[in-house]
Amino acid sequence: MVINLSEQHSLVSNWVGELRSTEIQTDRMRFRRNLERIAEVAAYEISQELEWEEVEIPTPLGIATCKKLKAQPVLATILRAGLPMHQGMLNYFDHADNAFISAYRKHRHDGTYDINLEYMSCPPLDGRVIIISDPMLATGASLVKTIQYMKNDQTPAQIHVVVAIACTVGIEYVQMEQPGVKIWCGEIDDELTAKGYVVPGMGDAGDLAFGSKIQM
Repeated sequence: MVINLSEQHSLVSNWVGELRSTEIQTDRMRFRRNLERIAEVAAYEISQELEWEEVEIPTPLGIATCKKLKAQPVLATILRAGLPMHQGMLNYFDHADNAFISAYRKHRHDGTYDINLEYMSCPPLDGRVIIISDPMLATGASLVKTIQYMKNDQTPAQIHVVVAIACTVGIEYVQMEQPGVKIWCGEIDDELTAKGYVVPGMGDAGDLAFGSKIQM
């Protein structure tokens, strides 16, 4: 299932527009904050689908019956571009466990590439709700490989994916390889270049958020 958070013309649409703008995206702090805010909206929407329980809370004047999450989710992100969105999720799920994955494209001279996954730090995932955040869902190859790695010998209860911009090609690939995953996105683009970049997209989210890098 796919939820496009811009379909209702909410503030998410405005933030996605700023992420795309070549004039506005030169402000790295604003770029990171827009990613963070999109993740916050997604966190609120996802929270409505989680399991809650009633608890009694003492107040200065008595006892209040309130609701709290039955179990905290695991917030996962793909380094480094996913860090601002991860912070947005943490702003809402502030007691959540966390997972960090290093997955990236290793390019060859002929333009092709492999997906390298070199590092993962995470808690036990059996029976847990996992929320993976990353700014872009392009081909879906990195995301699928990440999910497969996380599910190795473990069975999560649910997996949610939160992205700022998704490409239809990547969505279809994830749905084919991981049909139980629910995708939340700020907007959906239809075009993907031969090198796997989303058009119109927003450029390299990691570079725009944290500065350019050398290719190792």
